[in-house]
Amino acid sequence: LIANIRVRDKENFAAFSGMAGALIKAHGGKVLARSPNAERQECNLKGIVVMIEFDSLASAKTFYMSDEYQAAKAVRDGCSDTDLMLIEGSE
Repeated sequence: LIANIRVRDKENFAAFSGMAGALIKAHGGKVLARSPNAERQECNLKGIVVMIEFDSLASAKTFYMSDEYQAAKAVRDGCSDTDLMLIEGSE
């Protein structure tokens, strides 16, 4: 999972982060990178870049579509603008 998140409301985003962090772990996810300071070479996007590894694309989809994450997403949608992608890894 790769996301670029532009936060509008830091307090509510902190609530989302707490919700999402527990769910990521519960679904076997591992945060590989998270920073607002990505060295953007070819875009004008701002925000926090997050990269999360799951065991498989199916696991990432299960996490994303879960009722619990969709509830957290509703909080996130109210306090940020997000570009989020699920992508299959390669070896």
